[in-house]
Amino acid sequence: MKQILTALFLALTFNSQAMAQQKTIKIRVVETSDVHGCFFPYDFINRKPKAGSLARVSSYVDSLRQEYNDRLILLDNGDLLQGQPTCYYYNYINTKASNVNTKASNVASDVLNYMKYDAETFGNHDVETGHAVYDKWVSELKCPVLGANIINTKTGKPYVKPYVILEREGIRIAILGMITPAIPNWLTENLWSGMRFENMVTSARQWMEYIQQNEQPDVVIGLFHSGKEGGIQTPEYDEDASMKVAREVPGFDLVLFGHDHTRHAETITNVAGKQVVCLDPANNAMSVADAEITVTIDEHQLHGKKLHILQNKSVEGKIADVTDCPVDEKMLKFFEPQIAEVDKYVSKQIGTFKNTIYSRDSYFGSSAFNDFILNLELQITHADIAFNAPLQFNSSIQAGPIRVSDMFKLYKYENQLYVMRLTGKEIRRHLEMSYDLWVNTMKSPDDHLLLLDQQTQGDQQRLGFKNFSFNFDSAAGIDYEVDVTKPDGEKVRILGMSNGEPFDENKWYKVAVNSYRGNGGGELLTRGAGIPKDSLESRIIWRSERDQRYYLMQEIEKMGTVDAKPNNNWRFVPEEWVKPAAERDFKLLFKKK
Repeated sequence: MKQILTALFLALTFNSQAMAQQKTIKIRVVETSDVHGCFFPYDFINRKPKAGSLARVSSYVDSLRQEYNDRLILLDNGDLLQGQPTCYYYNYINTKASNVNTKASNVASDVLNYMKYDAETFGNHDVETGHAVYDKWVSELKCPVLGANIINTKTGKPYVKPYVILEREGIRIAILGMITPAIPNWLTENLWSGMRFENMVTSARQWMEYIQQNEQPDVVIGLFHSGKEGGIQTPEYDEDASMKVAREVPGFDLVLFGHDHTRHAETITNVAGKQVVCLDPANNAMSVADAEITVTIDEHQLHGKKLHILQNKSVEGKIADVTDCPVDEKMLKFFEPQIAEVDKYVSKQIGTFKNTIYSRDSYFGSSAFNDFILNLELQITHADIAFNAPLQFNSSIQAGPIRVSDMFKLYKYENQLYVMRLTGKEIRRHLEMSYDLWVNTMKSPDDHLLLLDQQTQGDQQRLGFKNFSFNFDSAAGIDYEVDVTKPDGEKVRILGMSNGEPFDENKWYKVAVNSYRGNGGGELLTRGAGIPKDSLESRIIWRSERDQRYYLMQEIEKMGTVDAKPNNNWRFVPEEWVKPAAERDFKLLFKKK
């Protein structure tokens, strides 16, 4: 009997081995991130052809699909719904189909569907569009939108799908999506009502355990709208935590991230001793993250079902530039009606500028560009004082007709406009932090005026500055000097109100700010002015219903002809040091006199 059983066991073993087949499968993964409305190879703001765009990504992906077929996985990492007039038009202007009561689809969902994306994540600028826009967009997409750490406050469960399982030739691929949890630092709660944002490391650990136990994936990919590391850091979370998750949460084979607009390719070793490939393609569809995952399995047949045992897997990744890729002409033909409609919208003339204004002048003193916005803020809100920072690095509005397209150069984001109550002391401290981020403390006439950093010249957010220029607030409504020889916190001397009245640090003032700043963005009101984050809401006494650009456009239409000039209400001192230093720094930043 024992001999018979042994013979049977050997026979079964032999048959099992005979049916086993080793197989190697290659899976290609392409990620876009921070596309910011760059769907087509045309810049609707500057009205000229544009490098990059999803139309070029489309041809890049199609060439890979010829080899990989459905083993090509296409992912987007958020911040899709804001940036170009293309987005604005379909987010807020054309939301209904012509002559019917049904809603027109958002071109952002149409493009992703056309290109056959497999998954998408939320970005902070997607949330910024508000529920009406992004909920509609999610419903129109054929691929899932992921956000494991976006929690529905009513149910306690994720607001959208936390992850998706894709199966390619029997290989199970889990894609876990997350967003930076710093949303409340930038956006008013009505934009994300019913949601909260969890720590990324905590959420990743929870969902990795669930996925491993319940899905048995062969490959796990992280798709995170959060930068490399750093950013805003609180006891509860880090703004940029992608690398932290990759290191501290074992199980990821590939981490694809974005948000910080900086190309990055690195292979790190996690706490379990396993290698994780980490890729960030930066912004505006100029490049893509491109990874190849090679999986070797032993495939078996059991009771008529295919089973496999994972033998080996490897990941290789790179950042691929797509600016030289051909445009997908079929895609352009398909979207020809939408392109024509947006072009018609941005071509509308709303006024005339008597002189050309430049955003670059805003870094060196009172400027026509920034002061024009500040003055309109005061005009719209009837506030005492207004704050604003340059939102474009090197943009200009030319003398002559001003069109809707120019408004996106004048004001980049869909921020609301707030009026807040601040004391004179808080106003000065706010400005102190702004100029601490902005200018150097000069020790000699040969020093830089501005806080520059050569390592950030290729950084699409810093562009040669040490800090983010969208936090370089200057003010209208007050006269002041900024002494660049004084130490941090002692640079700003407020001389008085611009209307001739004295300025009192103990008095309450009405201050116009954009919603990003009013919600705590840049920490100028919290860390700078010293206002507790949970007190900011109580300081808001008025907020606009629509975005600031809308109201600026209305004011320009009323004015007809615009003669924008600097207020000359503030300056850097001492002038004998500042003037030559400004000329040197101007040449460094803008490569011209």
